[in-house]
Amino acid sequence: MAIDETIAFRPVRIAVLTVSDTRGAADDRSGDTLVARLTGAGHILADRAIEKDDAALIVARLQGWIADPQVDCVIATGGTGVTGRDVTPEAFARVWDKEIPGFGELFRWLSYAKIGTSTIQSRACAGVAAGTYIFALPGSTGAVKDGWDDILATQLDIRHRPCNFVELMPRLMER
Repeated sequence: MAIDETIAFRPVRIAVLTVSDTRGAADDRSGDTLVARLTGAGHILADRAIEKDDAALIVARLQGWIADPQVDCVIATGGTGVTGRDVTPEAFARVWDKEIPGFGELFRWLSYAKIGTSTIQSRACAGVAAGTYIFALPGSTGAVKDGWDDILATQLDIRHRPCNFVELMPRLMER
């Protein structure tokens, strides 16, 4: 795995969604961490929101961003656990056209090295919806750092070799 410096960096327009019944703008540490990392990498924060753990609200927010040509990618944090209020994966499944199962699998594999078997409680997931990438990470700042630093930072970089999500963007709507 390497960054090909002969290729020009291409910023991705990313919307950040925090799913929480208890967090607000003043104490959204995971959302703040994600925004700092993606903008620090040179990407564009297209929008940011906080939604309650309510599948209908999450779906509506996702649909709005998926329909917006100024949003290439959505990264959510929170609501991926196994409690009754955790509905982010179900909401994502209602909007995606294709699931990307390897994202959640890789996230849990990487997370296992840090938190052991507790990683089994994560339902991190990803998919493609009408040409927009959507990723759901757990709500802890550690999980956000792991998901961004160990997966998304390179997969959302056109220069990453041997391949990356960005180079596929023009072909996501092919039939």
